Amino acid sequence: MALGFARKAAVTAAAVAALGGTSFAASAVAATPGSTAHPASAPVSAVAKRSATAHRPVPQVVTQVIGKGRVDGQRWSVALEFHRTLPKGYVLPTRPDGTAVPGTSLLCQRMYIGGVRIDHQGGPWADCQPVTGTNDPQAAGNTGLWGLHDKGTSGSRLMVANPEADVAYGIVTLTDGTRIKATTTALAGTTYRAWAAPIPDGHTISSVDQYDTHHNRLSHDTYWR
Repeated sequence: MALGFARKAAVTAAAVAALGGTSFAASAVAATPGSTAHPASAPVSAVAKRSATAHRPVPQVVTQVIGKGRVDGQRWSVALEFHRTLPKGYVLPTRPDGTAVPGTSLLCQRMYIGGVRIDHQGGPWADCQPVTGTNDPQAAGNTGLWGLHDKGTSGSRLMVANPEADVAYGIVTLTDGTRIKATTTALAGTTYRAWAAPIPDGHTISSVDQYDTHHNRLSHDTYWR
């Protein structure tokens, strides 16, 4: 359950693994008088390995842990889950005019507190959003406060942001002066990224700030509670 998203539109909602090229050095065998030169075996092996790498299947579902730890004595975790193609059984949401929201892939935000997945009541695709491929700008710019009770307004909660590319980390400051820093983690092979911070039960948020790699503040929000 989420407390209103400032920048999130419609239904809220990592990645294609990049194949690394391997370089191989060819070896040569010099022929000496009276001997017969034989082709070196290394290049043959290299070609075989390169061929196997080129034909390695691309994972259809990739998961990246964004953050994890303990809050109020309970384990918490947040992960991004990217489906290269729309999963079987998933139906694209519709706009008010009845047309389907575009998307060829699915990006899910899997959040757990105490072993319970937030929004599990909504089914397997709760907190997922359709995206087009690995570089859909619609997936960035969202921030939400999530929990198991009262739409994220009480109990142990998680603040999760899907920031723009220049955001390196976020800092959540509580009214008692506690500062919680969360580093942005990217999903390899995509432009999707997120940071996550736990909010203990009974605490109120004073501000949420985001910074770049040079520690310049990029945003400052005070409406979260």
